[in-house]
Amino acid sequence: MSKEINISRNKTMLDIDFIHNYLSMESYWAKGRSREDVVKSIENSICFGVFNEEQSQIGFARVITDGVVFAWIMDVFITDDYRGRGIAKKLIKQVVNVPELKNVNGIGLRTNDAHGLYEKFGFKKIENSETWMLKNN
Repeated sequence: MSKEINISRNKTMLDIDFIHNYLSMESYWAKGRSREDVVKSIENSICFGVFNEEQSQIGFARVITDGVVFAWIMDVFITDDYRGRGIAKKLIKQVVNVPELKNVNGIGLRTNDAHGLYEKFGFKKIENSETWMLKNN
């Protein structure tokens, strides 16, 4: 993995256009998400920007939490050009180790294709999933 990769929680460094473009056009989970919704979600989340040696953004993740009971990891991505270099592992390691998540009872997420990555950090399929409910708007 490149030592020049930087992960920052400084929201002023985030490239909103880059994040919106990836989420709304390239991701499978946020196709069509408006720029306004991306901005609002960033404002209301703990965010992580991933930057290359030129400080161009190459990845992103965000977390929502109450700091006590639960946290939810969302919108995690690394651009294709930088995949396979261990950057996602570095990102998730930083995300799950932030002080705000130290004492939460559980951290959740959804993925269609990165189970192996998250399992390395202790994530498992939900036991007793029949007790979980979800309301979609």
